[in-house]
Amino acid sequence: VQLQASGGGLVQAGGSLRLSCAASGGTFSNYALAWFRQAPGKEREVVAALRWNGARYAYADSVKGRFTISRDKAKNTMYLQMNNLNPEDTSVYYCAARSSWTVSWGSASEYVYWGQGTQVTVSS
Repeated sequence: VQLQASGGGLVQAGGSLRLSCAASGGTFSNYALAWFRQAPGKEREVVAALRWNGARYAYADSVKGRFTISRDKAKNTMYLQMNNLNPEDTSVYYCAARSSWTVSWGSASEYVYWGQGTQVTVSS
């Protein structure tokens, strides 16, 4: 499984960005896919996750109401729509995948496949 993240950039506070994660090399039927982020000097933290087959979506409290995770099955691509960004959202964002959805959807150690990061910088 290969994951390719894109869409990061520099945006002013209050602005929006959409990240994309193109997935290939596998059949993702029951997979869980997620977005994580990591700021300098901080641990990697989950942002949002979904089950590829639908019916499961989860968000970190810090992004609820501002970020939306989604996927396009036909394009094998996952998205993260980020609205009302603030400087605390500045991080390298990573997409990740694992073969099943469990209650530990937010645990980075349980994700096997990782894309390269994409930098998101929010200026005040």
